[in-house]
Amino acid sequence: MREKKNGDFEKKGLNCLEEDKDDSGGELSCKEADGADRLGLSGDAEGECDVDSKADTPDVPLSTADTDNTPQCLNKALEGLPPRWKNYWIRGVLSLAMISGFFLIIFMGPVTLIFVVMGVQIKCFQEIITIGYRVYHSYELPWFRTLSWYFLICVNYFFYGETVADYFGALVQREEPLQFLARYHRFISFALYLAGFCMFVLSLVKKHYRLQFYMFAWTHVTLLIVVTQSHLVIQNLFEGMIWFIVPISIVICNDIMAYLFGFFFGRTPLIKLSPKKTWEGFIGGFFSTVVFGFILAYLLSQFQYFVCPVGFNSDTNGFTVECEPSEIFVMHEYTLPAVIQNTLRWKTVTLYPFQIHSIFLSSFGSLIGPFGGFFASGFKRAFKIKDFASTIPGHGGIMDRFDCQYLMATFTHVYIASFIRGPNPSKVLQQLLMLQPEQQLGIFHTLHSHLRERGMLPPADFFFFLS
Repeated sequence: MREKKNGDFEKKGLNCLEEDKDDSGGELSCKEADGADRLGLSGDAEGECDVDSKADTPDVPLSTADTDNTPQCLNKALEGLPPRWKNYWIRGVLSLAMISGFFLIIFMGPVTLIFVVMGVQIKCFQEIITIGYRVYHSYELPWFRTLSWYFLICVNYFFYGETVADYFGALVQREEPLQFLARYHRFISFALYLAGFCMFVLSLVKKHYRLQFYMFAWTHVTLLIVVTQSHLVIQNLFEGMIWFIVPISIVICNDIMAYLFGFFFGRTPLIKLSPKKTWEGFIGGFFSTVVFGFILAYLLSQFQYFVCPVGFNSDTNGFTVECEPSEIFVMHEYTLPAVIQNTLRWKTVTLYPFQIHSIFLSSFGSLIGPFGGFFASGFKRAFKIKDFASTIPGHGGIMDRFDCQYLMATFTHVYIASFIRGPNPSKVLQQLLMLQPEQQLGIFHTLHSHLRERGMLPPADFFFFLS
């Protein structure tokens, strides 16, 4: 049973009349051995043969390599070019189109960005779940797709409910139905998930147990990778649009520059999972991305629209991006190390502190970020597909473009929490407004006494005199 775990499925199917032997010499029926082998399992056979070969054999989905959804006008314009250069131009034109769309979305403001992130999340989830469905489609697993989308709704309800409670406290406080939902949000979320869990248990069918649990795990890992990390993207956005724009732009820049350096100078393979990746592209992309991130950080740090935390104004019922910029977005003078002073004849340099932070973000996006792409490449190779989908000509699916973005978003969130984040006055105010009036009054008196003791408010006699 174990002599050829990764062998050809079809060849093994032709030999299904023969019986395999395990290492101890005991005989296993072909039905049992075939099912375990095709899934790459090396465990012992089960006592009862309730899993047949048909139920345990995944159908490898057709590759999207031959799918050509390139616009006809572009195909005609590039007719006659070698395939390598044709792919280069297709990727270039579509990349410029996507970058232009990205700038347009930024111009439309944070609300639009939130909906775009949600749309991207749903599309990425759909692409990964579709692969799972195509792998096991012939076995018609009951409720698989329905339950997958149900769990997506449950997880989004939980995460977005937490966000609403944190940033829209004033709105929640005014609406009685929202007060109820906010107060019992976590219990409702757990109840919804529990209903899906029970539905999954009720859907279990003999001869499909193992596959159904595989797909249950498939769905939850997809939720962890896609939904949880897309929620972190939104959390970064609320810290200030610069924390959303710079990390995403860094990954885009690294992807483009690594491709260009690899295309023109690439000679040395980088990793077997991605044969087209080269050391030349990897190194060239790193230096280009650090320079790009440094310049972009300088440009964006000058505008309140990008650096201020995104807050909610209860008076206008809209988002606001106005504030006094924090220290990391105010110019500072730094003394250069002696070695650099002697080389460049410069003693000091004036920078935004965020530019220094951008170097760390760029380094991660260039050195560790690509491993998100390598992980996705390994996943696709495991199921013998070229791309997650064929949504974008020359690029594949949405998930093919966002495999590194999710890893970058998680790092940015952790970086902010570890080195940047301080108290957010807007968020604290929203939480205070959700308290009962007597609780708010107690906090007012405590804060008033504290400020008076520090000499930041006149003594009580002064207020009595004014009255």
